[in-house]
Amino acid sequence: MYNKLMGCLASVRAKTDFKPEVAVILGSGLGEFANEIEIVDTISYNEIEGFPVSTVKGHAGRFVFGYVENTPVVIMQGRVHYYEGYPMADVVLPTRLMGLMGAKKLLLTNAAGGCNPNFKPGDLMIIADHITTGVPSPLIGANIEELGTRFPDMSEVYSNRIQTVIEDCAKKCGIEMQKGVYVQFTGPNYETPSEVRLAQKWGGDAVGMSTAVEAMAANHMGMEIGGISCITNMAAGISKVQLNHKEVQETADMVADNFKKLVAKVIVNM
Repeated sequence: MYNKLMGCLASVRAKTDFKPEVAVILGSGLGEFANEIEIVDTISYNEIEGFPVSTVKGHAGRFVFGYVENTPVVIMQGRVHYYEGYPMADVVLPTRLMGLMGAKKLLLTNAAGGCNPNFKPGDLMIIADHITTGVPSPLIGANIEELGTRFPDMSEVYSNRIQTVIEDCAKKCGIEMQKGVYVQFTGPNYETPSEVRLAQKWGGDAVGMSTAVEAMAANHMGMEIGGISCITNMAAGISKVQLNHKEVQETADMVADNFKKLVAKVIVNM
């Protein structure tokens, strides 16, 4: 896997020598933010040898390199999911690759289902912690010593400092924020009402199909991580309607302006 990562890095470096400070992963329906930064370079995932390619509709599938004010960033406009059939090591390969490009900080975003009854569609939630009981760890298998230790500490995956930065930026933008625990399941099916109740008993506030494993891989590398979930729907058993991906995209579109304003401010202040 390390050799594969080095091959991907060489492929990127053949196209750009841009060195980011902050890496950003944009979730379902949230990709438009990348089009509004000062773009220096773009690389489609299918241009990178050995790179897993996103198959989800609405995910552009490319790296965008550029600046948010004076901060150099690399943005994943669309991510790879475990449910697409990739091994978990491939799912987190893009995260590790951005770390190897030079990014020391990572901002993760996603579209999530709310399982906290106090949430509503359109809310933005600061990820304070996560639960990955429902998915395999991306660190299973031989440890990549060049990236991190065999048994990494997970006491503070989501940096308390960055959580405070997000809170402060939200206040300055006039955006109310929720805060909670994100639970990752495999997908691609939405969770059953019983699984949502289980997530609630575990202490989860939102459920989804990404993000937490990327955070684990980044934490293993020593990156500082922040996370924001867009609550695009209430989860099964709480929602009164059947769940569908169109609803996810529609809600993400509804909050897009607030989301973009917040993410830009957070990147500059991370």
